Amino acid sequence: MAAAIVAVSSTLFAPCVTASAGTPQCTPTTPNGPLWVTANCVDPTYGKPVIDSQADITYPVVAHKVTGHFNGTDKRFTIELPPKDMWQGRFFQLVYPLLDETIDDRNLEFYVASGGYGVQTNGGSGYRVDAAAAKFAKTVAARYYGTNQRIYGYLFGGSGGSYETIGADENTIGVWDGAVPYIPGVPTSIPNNFFIRALGSIVLRNKASQIADAVAPGGSGDPAAGLNAMQRAVLSELTRSGVPLRALEDYQYVFGLNGNTTPAGPDELLGFASAVRAADATYADDFWSKPGYLGAEKSALGDFLRAGKVDRTVRITAVNRDPQGNPTSLVLDGIPANPYGTGLDFTLFAADGANRGSLSGSLDTATKIFTLAGGNSGGALAAIAAGAELRIDNRWYLALPAYQRYQVPTRPGFYSFDQYRGLAGIPRYPRRPAQVDIGIAAGVTGGGTYSGSIHAKTIVVGNLLDSDAFAWDGDWYSQQVKQALGNAYHDNFRLWYNDNADHIAPGRTDRLIDYTGILHQALRDVAAWAEKGIPPAESTRYRQQDSQITVPATAAERRGIQPVVDLTADGKNRVEVHTGTAVTFKARIQVPPGQGKIVDIAWNYTGTGAFKTIQLTGSPRESIDVTKTFTFDKPGTYFPALLATAQRGGDANARYTRVQNLGRMRVVVH
Repeated sequence: MAAAIVAVSSTLFAPCVTASAGTPQCTPTTPNGPLWVTANCVDPTYGKPVIDSQADITYPVVAHKVTGHFNGTDKRFTIELPPKDMWQGRFFQLVYPLLDETIDDRNLEFYVASGGYGVQTNGGSGYRVDAAAAKFAKTVAARYYGTNQRIYGYLFGGSGGSYETIGADENTIGVWDGAVPYIPGVPTSIPNNFFIRALGSIVLRNKASQIADAVAPGGSGDPAAGLNAMQRAVLSELTRSGVPLRALEDYQYVFGLNGNTTPAGPDELLGFASAVRAADATYADDFWSKPGYLGAEKSALGDFLRAGKVDRTVRITAVNRDPQGNPTSLVLDGIPANPYGTGLDFTLFAADGANRGSLSGSLDTATKIFTLAGGNSGGALAAIAAGAELRIDNRWYLALPAYQRYQVPTRPGFYSFDQYRGLAGIPRYPRRPAQVDIGIAAGVTGGGTYSGSIHAKTIVVGNLLDSDAFAWDGDWYSQQVKQALGNAYHDNFRLWYNDNADHIAPGRTDRLIDYTGILHQALRDVAAWAEKGIPPAESTRYRQQDSQITVPATAAERRGIQPVVDLTADGKNRVEVHTGTAVTFKARIQVPPGQGKIVDIAWNYTGTGAFKTIQLTGSPRESIDVTKTFTFDKPGTYFPALLATAQRGGDANARYTRVQNLGRMRVVVH
């Protein structure tokens, strides 16, 4: 819903605000390094903010909305300021590479409820435009509120936004006072996290359901059971790269399958293929022909990939055209066999053998007709004729999922790549000349190096079931901060992990929680830390082994701020009963000491569909024992779940800072 404008403000600010004479420009601290931004320097690119409009709005909250742009650029910003009696001297700012400058209604409501105004840009990559907007917004706020008090700022961003947040945290000072990077990536995450999942999809898709059953509550706990040696090796490579083992319960998501009758296949996970192909154009040729590469090695996995390789050139026997004479589809004299039916490249060769470039479209294997898609180049379309040839291959499609083997970083500490090293830490495979992952990370962070040298109070929020930004990423960055800050580490940094949460909020399935509440609490806690010196909850205690993050069983041991739910029947996480038999569930819910009280619990006895909230007896408290009985009247396998919500102040009516967790088990009904 668009904001309701009740009054257009008079000229509160000058339409353009520029730096005063003598204000220093922001400069890098090292040659070719990222720009170092302070509270007082001016970014040479974003030094001329221009206000385009001002208006008083009433929806979603009462606020004064200021929009503008930076002169000479395509970057825009929005500042939304609540009434003075609701403002507590701070602001919040969300960043993400694909974000525009429109502040989400829900976020703005949270900012205002937390005593802050909101700032947002259509950033793109890096932190510089966000820093310029944050500094200009302080000028706007000071004039609007008629104050010269210090204004505190808090930056946060998830996924790609975590890159920008960390880039800002390390390369600015005096702009923001706190930062919350959440579901964070590291310099090696893109594209490797997705490509290794694509390899898992190719090799393990036919075993995916049994792997999922093994890692689900009440499963065998042995996902490798029933796999052959090649499949076990790929499963190990997948998890040692960081894909959370328990996340494989949702294999449709992890393996990029769409859940329909036809699998989408790993091509859904190869969204960064174009970046790799542009930066490393000879990779596919080398993969299939040179020693040291999987496509050429004599191994079970190499044989498996070669068996699925498609590389065939067919002749165009006829061309179908529209009334204007433009080609619409090609009739072919043959088709290749493809076990997946996706991931194909199409290259046009004229009748004289000249390569006329790639074509995009879809191949109907039943009719042997290739239907052209939009966006093909005019040169390629003009060369289409009967007698020309079309090369159909999936060489890149099968080569890219192994790309991480040849991207072993030279920087030490990336332990997920140790599996690709031999004696003395020397890589066992050829190393590609292009370090694509590091280049992507540098672009998104704005040149940041992930040095760990942060300049604001920081709480990193990671999720244990995240198969997009792996859980070990938080641990890795924590180590960088520890090395950089030394004894000041604990005074400036926390790492909180959420269980039963992946990359998406709210949760995509009934197996996952909405972790928005823990993000809200992190933002409020980092503000209290920066403004009042109140330390936040301790970091979550965890163990890292082979790139898998595990946490202790009890809330007191685990720490962080998330409650822990232990759900059993007859003291076990799996029971088998006959239809009509009552099952008595017992749950113990505990909140880490001093981190709030349980305000809500909800049951889902079948594990699917809506949760049903039950009335709590007594006042909210840190620990609750619950007993419930349910009778299953149909055979099947069920995953009953108990959803518990804690809130720092024990306020059951609070809209924000509601911290969730799940307890789940298995009931087999005969």
